[in-house]
Amino acid sequence: MTRMYPVTMRLFLTLVFSVLILARCLPSGLSSTENFRQAFPIVEPDPGHTKLQLSREGLEAIKRITTPIAAVAVIGPYRSGKSFLLNQLLSLSCYEGFGVGHMRDTKTKGIWVWGTPVEMVIDGVKTSVLYLDTEGFESVGKSNVYDDRIFALAAVMSSVLIYNLPETIREADISRLSFAVELAEEFYGRVKGQDVAFEPAKLLWLIQRDFLQGKTVKEMVDEALRRVPNVDGDKNIDQVNQIRESLAVMGDNSTAFSLPQPHLQRTKLCDMEDSELDPVYVKKRDQLKQLVASIVRPKIVQSKPLSGKEFVSFLEQILEALNKGEIPSTGSLVELFNKGILERCLKLYSERMAKLGLPMSEPMLDSAHDESRKEAMKAFDDQHFGRHHAKQSVNKLDDEISKVYKNFVLANQYQSSRLCEALYTRCEDKMDQLQVLRLPSMAKFNAGFLQCNQSFQHECVGPSKKNYDLRMEKMLGKSRSLFIKEYNHRLFNWLVAFSLVMVVVGRFVVKFILLEVAAWILFIFLETYTRMFWSAESLYYNPAWHFIVGTWETIVYSPLLDLDRWAMPIGAMVLLSVLYCRCYGKKKHGPHGPRALLPLYNHRNGANHRRSD
Repeated sequence: MTRMYPVTMRLFLTLVFSVLILARCLPSGLSSTENFRQAFPIVEPDPGHTKLQLSREGLEAIKRITTPIAAVAVIGPYRSGKSFLLNQLLSLSCYEGFGVGHMRDTKTKGIWVWGTPVEMVIDGVKTSVLYLDTEGFESVGKSNVYDDRIFALAAVMSSVLIYNLPETIREADISRLSFAVELAEEFYGRVKGQDVAFEPAKLLWLIQRDFLQGKTVKEMVDEALRRVPNVDGDKNIDQVNQIRESLAVMGDNSTAFSLPQPHLQRTKLCDMEDSELDPVYVKKRDQLKQLVASIVRPKIVQSKPLSGKEFVSFLEQILEALNKGEIPSTGSLVELFNKGILERCLKLYSERMAKLGLPMSEPMLDSAHDESRKEAMKAFDDQHFGRHHAKQSVNKLDDEISKVYKNFVLANQYQSSRLCEALYTRCEDKMDQLQVLRLPSMAKFNAGFLQCNQSFQHECVGPSKKNYDLRMEKMLGKSRSLFIKEYNHRLFNWLVAFSLVMVVVGRFVVKFILLEVAAWILFIFLETYTRMFWSAESLYYNPAWHFIVGTWETIVYSPLLDLDRWAMPIGAMVLLSVLYCRCYGKKKHGPHGPRALLPLYNHRNGANHRRSD
C-alpha cells in the first residue's frame, strides 16, 4: 500500500493536468456559454483592417441580459492605458480582466466587452452596466477611416464615453472629436421639450499620468476648447474654431477628471496590489469609480431603454451604416436609422389613403393627400434621427409619398372613368328605350331625361367627370332632338288609328253612339286638316292640336299611371270584361232580354197590322 500511494498520486495529478490542458485547448466559443466572467470581442476588424464586423461570441453574452443596459466605453490613443483603466474600474486583475499588453503594438483589436455586467440601481431601475474596451487610435498599419469607425461606434452606443488621454490635451485630440460632435448635433440636437432620438452620452475627459501643476483638468479642457484668434482669416484655424464651437453641443454632457501616475514601474502594474500603488492614485481611482457610477444612465433610443437583444440590434444597425461607404459619415448613419422610420411613416400615409372611397373629386383627393402627408411628416418629425442630415430623409420621404400619391391619382382616374362610362352607357340605353315607346309621351321622355341627367351628375365623380359631362350633354341633346322630331308624327298616326278603333268599339262593342260620333269627328278632323293645309306640320301649330296633345299626355302618362306599361294589361282586362258582360247578359235575360231595354223598332206582326186612316 505504501508503495502504490505515490503511483496513485502521480496518476491523479497526470489526469488533472491533462484535463486542464484539454480545457485550455478547447475553442473559446465553447467556454463562452459557460463562463461569462471574461472579456468577449463584440466587434472585430476585417482582414483588411478597414471595416468592422460583428463577433457573435460577444453578442450572445449581451443578448442574455434582460434588464436595461448602460455602456461605459473607453477611447483614446493606443498604449494609453485603456485596458488597465477598465480593469481598475471593474476591480479586476490584468490576468482575469481585459488583456493588458506591454509591447509597443496594440493589444485590443476592435471592441471588447466584459461578459459580466455591473448591476446598479439607477433612478429606481435595475440596470446592467457594460464596460467596453476599444482599439487605440493611431496605431501602425491602420487607416484613419478605421479609427473613425471605432470612434463613431463607441460614441453612438455608449452611455458614458471616457476619452482617455495621456498627460495632456493636444490639438489632434480635439480634432478627432469632430465626428462625435457631428453625431451629437445630428442625434442629440433636438428641440427641447420633445422626445429625443438618442440620449446623449456623457463625455468624460480623463487625463492619465497627470503631472502638470497649477491648472485643474477642467480649466485645461476649457482652455483647450477656447477659440483660437484668427486675425489673418486662416481657413484651417476657422475649421478648428468651428469644431470648438460645435463642442458646445456636448458641453452640458461633459466633465473632466485626472489620474496621477499609479507607479513609476509601469510594466509591473499588473503584478501590484493596491497597497503597492501610489495612494493618491488609489484615492483618485475610487473617486473616478464614483463619478462614473453617478453619471451613467441606461442607453435610451427613441425614449426607450434598450435590453440585451435590442442593444445588439442597435449595434448591428450602427455597424451596417458605418460599413456602408468607404468613409463613415453622420449622413450615412442618419440615413440608416431613419430608414425604418421612413418606411413606417410611408405605410401610415398609404393606409390612410387606402381608406378613401375612390373615385372622388380631384380637390377632395388633394385635400386627403395633404392631410395624410401632414400626419406622416409629423410622425417622422417626432421619431426621426438627426437634425441637419435628416433633411435628406425628409426629402426622401416626401419623394416616396409623391410616388405613392401618383399611383392613387392614376387609380382615381381609372375608377372615375369606369364609373362614368357605366353611368353614361346606362343613360344611353335609357334614351334608346324612350325613343321606341309604344305610346309616345313627351312627359315620360322628359321625366326619364331629367332622372338620367340628375343621377349622372350626382354619381359621376372624379377627374373623368368633365369629359363625360360633354359627352353626356351631346348625347342627351341629340336624343331629345330625335324624339321631338318623331313625336308629332308618331302621335298623329296613333290618333288616326285610335279614332278608327274607337269607331269600331263604339258601334259594335259597347254600342255607344256618342263615343262613335266623337271618334268620327276626331278622324275627320285629322284627315281633312292635313288635306286642306297640304301638310301635317301645319297641324302641329293649331290650338286644337295642342288641346289634343295635352289630353293625350294626361291620359298616357302621370306619376301614378304609366299607360305605356299598363296599356296592354288594361286593354285586355276591359276586353274580357265586355265579353263577359255580353255573354253573361245573354244567358241571364235570354235572347231578347237586352233588346227589350233599348228603344228600337218592333217588327213583330208587322205584316198583319192594318193601316189607320
